[in-house]
Amino acid sequence: MEGCLACDLAAGRLPLPGGVIHETEHWLVEHCVGPLGVGTLIVKPKRHVVHVWELTRAEAAELGPLLRETASVVASLTQPDQVYVCLWSHAGGVPGHIHFVVQPVTKAERERYGGGARVQVAMFDARVAPAPAEVEALAERARAAFAERP
Repeated sequence: MEGCLACDLAAGRLPLPGGVIHETEHWLVEHCVGPLGVGTLIVKPKRHVVHVWELTRAEAAELGPLLRETASVVASLTQPDQVYVCLWSHAGGVPGHIHFVVQPVTKAERERYGGGARVQVAMFDARVAPAPAEVEALAERARAAFAERP
């Protein structure tokens, strides 16, 4: 769907630092383009889906294992204290293309930004996007890590 950030990134209509890292039949894994730090990956359906209840059975069947695998890759590459996995689906207060944020979080980040969901809100408020070169380097490592998994 043209005009949807997730679709525009997937279709190449907008630049995507690091490119597609991993894909399954129904899902894409990419690095986050927002200010949630290096190593934050996005898991999103290939087709435009606005609500979780709109997922097909096949899409839903792939989701749990893919979120687990993505969190494992993020943890292995970044060595965080925790990996947050959460659904984001609003843009400008309007439901949009669903995507799951898989974010490594350290104790220092929790202390700096306030812990829990406040970490993400504070990071968005700070508007500090990671350097594209760092994102691309992490994406290459993540691509290799997915390829090594059975």
